[in-house]
Amino acid sequence: MTILIDAPIEKVWDILMDFPEYKNWNTFARSMVLVDYNTRQPLADQTLELGKYIDIRAHMNPGDVPEEPGYLDKGNAFVFISTLEPDIHRVAWTTSMFPSWILQSVRTQALSVDEASGKTKYENREVFSGFLSYIVKFFVGGKLNKGFAAAASSLKKHAEKK
Repeated sequence: MTILIDAPIEKVWDILMDFPEYKNWNTFARSMVLVDYNTRQPLADQTLELGKYIDIRAHMNPGDVPEEPGYLDKGNAFVFISTLEPDIHRVAWTTSMFPSWILQSVRTQALSVDEASGKTKYENREVFSGFLSYIVKFFVGGKLNKGFAAAASSLKKHAEKK
């Protein structure tokens, strides 16, 4: 998914990297917390670094405003930061809930400047692999796509008003 945002690239990057603020603007990813791998407790330092783990809580049926999901709309993932390249505005995280041959997903988010408009281009994709990937896509693929579109729209709205 790609969307153009009428805001400076550094501003959009700063918003993406500020996990504690997600609850205030992101309609899909309601909570992004850096945690200890073993205890799953929040780290005192919430600065993103390669290899750190993230506990993600999502609203699997997001609306137009940030709100907590109902019981049946809750989703979660446990991932680690697998790519962090601030100089080229790219970040990715990879699931660590299963061995990769069973199920793995990599979510990549990247920013660049659109040459034609001068706006910030936000690109977001998730790639699934492993033998359970088809089952996951079948059951939650539509909800994930809706969630990613909602997250992109929320990011655009937040960056352009701020």
